[in-house]
Amino acid sequence: MKRETFLRMPRGARFGIALLCAAAGHASAATWVYVSNADSQEISVLELDRAEGVLKPVQTLNVGGTVMPMAVSPDRRVLYAALRSQPFRVASMSIDAATGKLQKLGEAPLADSMANIGLDASGKWLFAASYQGGKISVNAIGKDGAVGPIQQLVQTGPNAHAVHADASNRFVLATSLGGDNVSSWRFDADKGLLSANDPPLTMSTAKSGPRHFVWDKAQRHVYLLNELDASLHVYAWDAARGTLKLEQSATTLPPGFTGKPWAADLHLTPDGRYLYASERTSSTLSAFKVDAASGQLQPLGQTPTEKTPRGFAIDSSGRYLVAAGQESHGISLYPIDPATGALGKPSRITVGKNPNWIEIVDAP
Repeated sequence: MKRETFLRMPRGARFGIALLCAAAGHASAATWVYVSNADSQEISVLELDRAEGVLKPVQTLNVGGTVMPMAVSPDRRVLYAALRSQPFRVASMSIDAATGKLQKLGEAPLADSMANIGLDASGKWLFAASYQGGKISVNAIGKDGAVGPIQQLVQTGPNAHAVHADASNRFVLATSLGGDNVSSWRFDADKGLLSANDPPLTMSTAKSGPRHFVWDKAQRHVYLLNELDASLHVYAWDAARGTLKLEQSATTLPPGFTGKPWAADLHLTPDGRYLYASERTSSTLSAFKVDAASGQLQPLGQTPTEKTPRGFAIDSSGRYLVAAGQESHGISLYPIDPATGALGKPSRITVGKNPNWIEIVDAP
């Protein structure tokens, strides 16, 4: 439509057309799914087609190392992937918003084999946690988005497993799977330095193995998944002090489970109504309804999934969950029922060997 014709139309009609154009533009925005495949040393790039409910292959990028944990920059323009084979390093890759394809920006040394990486809210600092080394680190990130030198290295309890900053960027939490604790750190975002908080530790249940954790959007609660007993803890989060207080414990194990627990990952839907957790021995995904007022969890049951589901992710619309199977070498895309939180019939696609981590990115 010509601009002159548009301007001659009644104001209400112009407004309606503008809304339709905006909606069309939003609907056409692409969503990209990134899967790290450790044993084939590559990252699979796929497009999430929400209309069809399928994943479509876009690119397979060889990264030349055992690629596992990944993280995305706050502006969604850079993907970071830690390589857990010698030499230990992190690869920085630009995301092409139009195609979803990755292009390597560079590599930087990491202090050890890192089980988890994450960025601060400014996108200027990269955190990493070493399971083998029992340590966490901070790397600087340059203006081009590429990770630079190690800024700080801090020894923690044994088997550090996850490290993330809160929304205020004032505190950082890190899990010690072998020490059964969560450490709290004050973070100087100007200098990229961590210092122990007071109190420095929150103890978990003995031999529970704290692994992954997430904050709710309101920053009122922290949900912690324990690997060794597959328990799920709900903590009240004191955002002013950076401290945790246990409020509830639940299990992610299916009824009648008799094997060795081996919990892996957990995520909330963007609206905070549902929480999901993966358990590798039973190859299941557990679902929980989150009470909006108290943050406490109501179990909704388990769904069988890919064999040994180490990692999964939920898209920004909250309509889809993508789970990876380390031993099935494939990923499944589940529709999420918004009324019940139930996972629907999945569509499945084969990727590389030992897929273990998933990140989902909407085109900016």
